[in-house]
Amino acid sequence: MKNEPQTLRDAHAVATTRRPKPEADVSEWLTFHQANARMYREVDRWHHHELRYWVGFEERKAEEIATRIATARASS
Repeated sequence: MKNEPQTLRDAHAVATTRRPKPEADVSEWLTFHQANARMYREVDRWHHHELRYWVGFEERKAEEIATRIATARASS
């Protein structure tokens, strides 16, 4: 068995420990939010509504950052 978080609380703890520094490159933030969305999809189903919120939150953040990256590349 993988050493993955099994509960919503565990997932929040993992996300907190791997959060990039505020000044990190946007690509690092994109990877962070994408990984969090995958992680939240896999944790305990007893918190179904909270998990749907967190998956959506992380996916929206990842999409915002991906758009910023694409816009910056198009402007270059």
